[in-house]
Amino acid sequence: MILDRFGVDGRVAVVTGAGLGIGRGIALGLAEAGADVVLAARTESDLDEVAVQVRALGRRALVVPTDVTEEAECVALADAAVAEFGRLDVLVNNAGGAMPRAAMDTSEGFMARTFAFNVTAPLTLTKLAARRMVDTVGTGAVVNISSRSASMTQPMFVAYGAAKAALDRMTKNVAAELAPRVRVNALDVGGVATRSLDIVLTDEDLRRQFLAGTPMGRPGEPEDIACAVLYLASDASSWVTGKVFEIDGGTEAPAMVVPVAPLEPTPAGDA
Repeated sequence: MILDRFGVDGRVAVVTGAGLGIGRGIALGLAEAGADVVLAARTESDLDEVAVQVRALGRRALVVPTDVTEEAECVALADAAVAEFGRLDVLVNNAGGAMPRAAMDTSEGFMARTFAFNVTAPLTLTKLAARRMVDTVGTGAVVNISSRSASMTQPMFVAYGAAKAALDRMTKNVAAELAPRVRVNALDVGGVATRSLDIVLTDEDLRRQFLAGTPMGRPGEPEDIACAVLYLASDASSWVTGKVFEIDGGTEAPAMVVPVAPLEPTPAGDA
């Protein structure tokens, strides 16, 4: 049956940023499809809640509080997965993000931290996971959660957009090196109804603007992203690697734009 290729029964998946929002949806989606899940994020109480839901679906869950920007904690996460389950099949690099910031206010440090969180950390975990996938199972799949900010012109998102563009490029380059044993793909995600979008969805004017700019007429749901992850994590996509899929409700331009103060000459006396 072709539907059997979408199953991940008995496989082990590590999901970062699994405590809330998209990461929680991905973890639960993989569990519902048959995977045991290693849950990673910085806030243990959030992970504990997700673990209860995973176990209610009949799957095993392992909580590993992790700051993905710390290499030693990434090593501990990968080791914990194999120690608990004896294998590793899937890695979902979901942890990431950065607050909007005007280009003129973006410091070297902010840029470096944004790249560390959104590019370096996924690369570190991909290397660690790929080694363990090949050594324990022989094959595996990595899914990087990126953003449509990678390919859209968005004021206030110079650091985040650049980092996600780098993540997309990294996905393609690493995929070429790890094929055919480990497949590496990415999802460029649009506006999803999580806590980070609350400021838009709870304001009637902003919500109207957002929906008008989204051809599908609604925000995404975490389950929409989980479905795409399941495809890329399962044998259904066994001939797919090095690709970036846009999961965004059909948007081809930002659904809304954060205003930025125009650059003006420095007032006399302030130079």
